[in-house]
Amino acid sequence: MVWLYALVLVLPLYYLLISSFKTTTSIFDSPLAPPAHPEWHYFGDALRYARLDLALVNSVLVTVVALVLTLLLAVPASFALARGQGRAARVLERVFSLGFLVPTFAALVPTFLMAAFTGLFHTRTFVMLLLPAGAMPLSVVVLTQFMRTIPAELEESARVDGAGTLTVLRRIFIPLCMPGIATILLLNFLNFWNEYLYSLVIIGPDTSQRTIQVALPTLQSNQATEYGVLMAGTALTLVPVYIVYVLLQRRMEEALISGAIKM
Repeated sequence: MVWLYALVLVLPLYYLLISSFKTTTSIFDSPLAPPAHPEWHYFGDALRYARLDLALVNSVLVTVVALVLTLLLAVPASFALARGQGRAARVLERVFSLGFLVPTFAALVPTFLMAAFTGLFHTRTFVMLLLPAGAMPLSVVVLTQFMRTIPAELEESARVDGAGTLTVLRRIFIPLCMPGIATILLLNFLNFWNEYLYSLVIIGPDTSQRTIQVALPTLQSNQATEYGVLMAGTALTLVPVYIVYVLLQRRMEEALISGAIKM
């Protein structure tokens, strides 16, 4: 049963990879057969036709800046909420939780108006600032729970030795919360990298600024889509996701295991 479940998960990825080397006729005639004559040039065609190389750079830039801003905002906020003992801290935490209730489409028109008002419409700068705002509820709630598991005695000992608030956060809380931070980085990376709606509406079709998720559909045509090129372009978008997952996999597993033990 486990192997059958694994096969169901792997089959779409296998189909995508082998189709990246096959002509459109071969894809439809023998969808699961390995390519008899691999078309390696489809990857170069995908990069050239849709300028995926430029779109890839834009996606990396938008995602990295958004991730850095998210951590710079979420870590201090979580630290304050985790150490707050009064009613205000509990109310603020619930306010962050309310962010889960806002549907993506409901914020589209206000976001569009804000981009026009600030003069950042059709710029990737606005998307860099927007994505961390959407990620704050999940990031703050998860990191706050991680920081609450750190014994207060560690902070008290550091205070006795003369450590300030910033030192306590930097030397004690951040190192001990690395599994939680890695989890937040991975989840937010997937959301930022695959974001399509706001990138399409805010940035638009400008080739010099559009992200890879907006550029990829341009490989599809109503007249004659070369599905091998489309599959090759889709496979290229998965490479950064795989690299980030490999880098953060161990930390995320530690977070899941520590959470299971505490339960």
